[in-house]
Amino acid sequence: MRLDREKMLTHCKDGDERVLLARALDRAEIVLRSGLTQVTDFYDPYHTGRIISTVRAVSGLTATPDGGCPGAERVRVAVHAAGIQPVVEDYDFGFISIKGNFKMTGVTHRDFLGSLLGLGLRREKFGDIFVVEEGARVVVAGEVTSYILANLNKVGRIHVSVTEITDEAFQPPEHAYKEIRATVASMRLDAVASAGFGTSRSKIVREIEADRFSVNWRVSPDPSTPVQEGDILSARGRGRLKVAEVKGPLKSGRIGILLKKFI
Repeated sequence: MRLDREKMLTHCKDGDERVLLARALDRAEIVLRSGLTQVTDFYDPYHTGRIISTVRAVSGLTATPDGGCPGAERVRVAVHAAGIQPVVEDYDFGFISIKGNFKMTGVTHRDFLGSLLGLGLRREKFGDIFVVEEGARVVVAGEVTSYILANLNKVGRIHVSVTEITDEAFQPPEHAYKEIRATVASMRLDAVASAGFGTSRSKIVREIEADRFSVNWRVSPDPSTPVQEGDILSARGRGRLKVAEVKGPLKSGRIGILLKKFI
């Protein structure tokens, strides 16, 4: 089955994004022909949402994100037939531990990111990087795991040892977040996002209508999209919010919300 790519991508004006979505459609066509689940590289919440929305527009297909650990920001998207649940093996995750003597020198997420990119790898080949006391733990694409193990030996000026670990041993630290308590008139996307990101509702509406917002990794161009407890809101250039708690209506008639803004 051949997809009408021009029609499906007509809304996409950004060249790099068009290439990204065209690759997602390549995978969709493979699934339609073979029935075999396909998986993308790792992408941020915004681009993940764009991929999911594009794939779900194809009859008979759907898309499911997974980053290898709970609450992952960067995820791979499994493109598969509707009614078939992907299994963890479909995502082909690799989990690595990077250890070194960092006690006398401060290292950050950027240092580990730079060392991985310095191997000639594209950013899309690895997911979240978690900095821990002894170094870092990283989720990577299975196809580059061996290459990283063989070639990564320094982070900055510090010599490191790199080992592959199991998903059970990975145990990433919890994401840091800032709690935001607010009240809203309704649980619309524009109202909740305005409260969480501290920006005027009119500006948030413009960003939503420009396809810059996703709810649970799916682009939501409608400001009136309903939001509920447990949802993850992602905004290009702004970050992520989790709707942790919803209370109400209160005596004032408004709704109380507790948001967690990832930092």
